[in-house]
Amino acid sequence: MENTTMKSPITKIPAAEAAGHKNAVWLDVRTPAEYTEHHIDGSVLHPLSNLDAAAVKNLAGDRACVVVCRSGNRASQAAEKLAAAGVSSVHVLDGGILAWEAANLPVNRGAKTMSLERQVRIAAGAMVFAGTLLGVFVQPWFLVVPGFVGAGLVFAGITDTCGMGMLLARMPWNQRGATCPSCKV
Repeated sequence: MENTTMKSPITKIPAAEAAGHKNAVWLDVRTPAEYTEHHIDGSVLHPLSNLDAAAVKNLAGDRACVVVCRSGNRASQAAEKLAAAGVSSVHVLDGGILAWEAANLPVNRGAKTMSLERQVRIAAGAMVFAGTLLGVFVQPWFLVVPGFVGAGLVFAGITDTCGMGMLLARMPWNQRGATCPSCKV
């Protein structure tokens, strides 16, 4: 029986192996603020929040594309978009820039910023805390707020997609710093 299953053009590669991909297009899909804090030399910033897969396909041409984010989650989402747009060889840096740094590979450092993950935790915690206080002391209907945040966190955990993170990534404080071809900064 013939196997008609197509091999996915997306692979996860460890930092040590990725470092050998000198001719690849290195695509960083974090926010401009995260990119400014630290990034891999030669990487190009295209935030996931407004990733133009067709522009990346034109940029990559026949070269492989190594996608980088903080830990690998956003890079995997971007890789799916790139593969769907026809980029033939897409690699996700397994563990993201955190794994790259843990492997003692070089990064360019800039001004320190707050990670998107930390911003989500602060925003979700503040909404749950405020909604609970308002629900107990002002009006029970405010308890809908922590319920909504809890449901959003469950959805984010199941789908590995965080709506609050995507919203926070578009905030002005996350757009400061680096410039990129696909974002309006």
